[in-house]
Amino acid sequence: MSSPSLGQRVSLALSSFFRILSDAEFAARVDAARAPAPELPPPSTPPATLASPGVSTPPPAPTRAEGATSLLALLQRRARLVDFVEEDLAAFSDADVGAAARAVHDGCRDVIREHFTLEPAHPGDEGATVTVEEGYDAGRLRLVGAVGKPPWRGALRHRGWVASSTRMPELLAGADPRVIAPAEVET
Repeated sequence: MSSPSLGQRVSLALSSFFRILSDAEFAARVDAARAPAPELPPPSTPPATLASPGVSTPPPAPTRAEGATSLLALLQRRARLVDFVEEDLAAFSDADVGAAARAVHDGCRDVIREHFTLEPAHPGDEGATVTVEEGYDAGRLRLVGAVGKPPWRGALRHRGWVASSTRMPELLAGADPRVIAPAEVET
């Protein structure tokens, strides 16, 4: 696979840039993805084990860090998200940044839709007036603004998201889980 051209990379960068500006949840996810991953030990060859014929030993479950880097690798591979975020956009015009952001947005959306089934955290329409009773699920709903005593009544500003299912690819055996994208050398 060849690297995208500068114009394609700028287009990718800009689409993400504008999505980050207009979508606080997306911005939070990008910010979380940029956080340094916990230090993983270097890959090693596991000690040989003897197994009975016909009995397979399941691979160890991936760690949280491996799952996070796996998702970031998908976003890099399909949307060049890391390239976009790491690019210095000061030298590019707003039009170039917008074009790049559109391509990054499309790639990120494709990855999310392929690997997650998303549903609203709240069933109401954005802008609708809702009443929140004491004892609400704080994991699904966040009160913002001047919070007084319950019950709270206000406008639903964002419905939130819940991943009702996740379909992540298996990690390749023997692959370094810290690698988001390998370096490419064209010969």
